[in-house]
Amino acid sequence: MKNIFKTISLSFLVILTMLSCSKEDIAKLNEDGKHPLDLPAETLLRMGQEQFFYYTFTPNVNYNNFRFFTQQIVETTYFDETRYDFGRNQPRNNWNRMYVNTLNNFAQGKENLEDEIIADQDIKDNMWATLEVAEIIAWEHIVDTYGDVPYFDALNASGENFAPVYDDARSIYDDLVTRIDAVVAMIDTSKPGFGKGDLVYGGDMDKWRKAANSLKFRLAMNLADVDAGTSKSWASEALAAGVIDSEEEAYSMNFAGGTFNNPVYDDFIASGRRDFVASLVTIDPMNDRNDPRREVWFTTVDGNYIGGVPGVGNPFSSFSQYKPTEEGGFMLDPMASANLLSYEEILLLKTEAAQRGGYGLSNPADYYEQSVLASMELNGVSDSDAQAYLAANPYDASNWKKSIGAEAYTALFNRAFASWNFVRRLDYPALENPESSFVDDVPVRMPYSDQEYLLNETNVESAAQAIGGDDVTTKLFWDVN
Repeated sequence: MKNIFKTISLSFLVILTMLSCSKEDIAKLNEDGKHPLDLPAETLLRMGQEQFFYYTFTPNVNYNNFRFFTQQIVETTYFDETRYDFGRNQPRNNWNRMYVNTLNNFAQGKENLEDEIIADQDIKDNMWATLEVAEIIAWEHIVDTYGDVPYFDALNASGENFAPVYDDARSIYDDLVTRIDAVVAMIDTSKPGFGKGDLVYGGDMDKWRKAANSLKFRLAMNLADVDAGTSKSWASEALAAGVIDSEEEAYSMNFAGGTFNNPVYDDFIASGRRDFVASLVTIDPMNDRNDPRREVWFTTVDGNYIGGVPGVGNPFSSFSQYKPTEEGGFMLDPMASANLLSYEEILLLKTEAAQRGGYGLSNPADYYEQSVLASMELNGVSDSDAQAYLAANPYDASNWKKSIGAEAYTALFNRAFASWNFVRRLDYPALENPESSFVDDVPVRMPYSDQEYLLNETNVESAAQAIGGDDVTTKLFWDVN
């Protein structure tokens, strides 16, 4: 009887306790303290940086294919991608990585930062500025890959806008520069940003400021043939505000190795496959100029540097490959950096600006020489070899597009997106469409994601009509010559 009484009493107490709990108390039982709903801004910054650098830099045939658009490398056994077959949904995969995994992280990071308690408002502003500059750089990647894209109404799923309109690429350019000017003005270089959570600059806000100005300079030079006045204005402003002035300031991210490797290592080494070799489009001009960077980058075949042919099978052992790390190469190092906006590129852009005139710069040959020497030093070439190369291959002002284009194509090897901008703007080198290509000519843009035609059909079809057709041969608004 006593046991029955104790059981009834205990049950009554449990019921009474439950009734005394508020709805808020009960709701807290569903909260997972180890997995918060709102991620810290610093975490979202890291996630966005990891995604952006990895998938912009990757040679993986399932993603961006920039190395094939510039014909820097070719395939060995399976070569549909070098014939520009997009059957692996590369446009969709790149689109999703940029919008969902990159831009969304940066934008959400800015939103979440508003509710975070940071004692120093200047540091909090620098954190916001870091996310903003990172987002702007990612937007440039998207607009210079596809052309017109969803921009002003994009990243607004919380507002239930799941079918944003596509915006004119030139309007996006204008807004990106407006945003660059605003964010540069708010940066306090005397104080840090995120610190170690920033995988690119470690919270060094002066470097973030220069990266933003350098992107403005890149945007300006892309406009050179379509709007010279605006091009000169933007470039002059960017240069006056301060751009990347050394390789230590480049927009570059180091990989930790282990579970987070450089993507070139992942696809060339860790995959255990032998899918890629250097292209003759890369190798032959270097042979003609006796370029000392060959020895640093590539292996030889019977003492010769030999490049494969785009669009056909190229037996792996018959052509020059990326030089292994154990033989002194560095591109296959799992911890090698991914450099997306380099000092060499800035010097080449200065060369072009000085040659075109009206940009406040003169003596293009001087900037050309600086760019060559910077590239040689970065790649461990001796000063004597670098000087000998310059003496044999001087700047040619009478054929400046070839001089700048040839050096950019070589110096920006393994940085295919930056190289693609130069190839499209200067039309050098003149790339040839491979035999049995799936398209009419070498791609100058990437087609829209096939999923857009299912989920955002009206807007993507309108955009395709506006740009002149959703084709790889449809030139971007600034690619006019």
